[in-house]
Amino acid sequence: MVIGLLTLTSIPTVTGVSFGVSEQRKSNQRKEDARRMVKFNIESVYLDFLNPSDRSIPSFTALAFYIEYPEPDETKHLERGLGLPTYVSANPPLLNWIYADKDTYELKYGNRTQSVTHIVGPWDWTEDEKVILLEEKNAFFAVEEEEGQWALYFDREGDELARVLEEREMLDNAFVPVTLMRKVVEEPPPPPSQSQSQSQGQGQGQGQAGGSEQK
Repeated sequence: MVIGLLTLTSIPTVTGVSFGVSEQRKSNQRKEDARRMVKFNIESVYLDFLNPSDRSIPSFTALAFYIEYPEPDETKHLERGLGLPTYVSANPPLLNWIYADKDTYELKYGNRTQSVTHIVGPWDWTEDEKVILLEEKNAFFAVEEEEGQWALYFDREGDELARVLEEREMLDNAFVPVTLMRKVVEEPPPPPSQSQSQSQGQGQGQGQAGGSEQK
């Protein structure tokens, strides 16, 4: 009978701790999602004139953030993770997805219909949150497609674009490796502290075990 009593009285405590840990994990995930959605510009070498009015092709400075790519039912099994949407117009405010063309590996942007069959992610960042990654790689090249006109490519195969440039008869074109840097334009929320997470999880568990619900 004593063992049974101890077992029964321990159940609320275990349940409370589990609930607290689960809620803290959800809270941490919300904080992480908020950090991923902080808007940033993408900096690299200048591929065109800095002043937009001097550019031969009209363009809009990227204002991007990370968010789960909205997979349609037919591609959900791919689990491509975070996408990289960017504003392509200020007025009206329009968003498109940055992706790498599945055949040429050139970086482009488009709506979900235009991007879904291509390399839409997973996008990520390095541990210091400063360098942009695609498929866990910092592997990008600027290629001069025509005189004075440069485009950005993803070196997916690790061959410095040898295959795709040869197929496009651009193997002799100028190209240079580049790193895509995040330039944050709004203040990110602080990351969740591991020690705070543990203490908050324990506090929530104890509160639940005592019969009070914390929200």
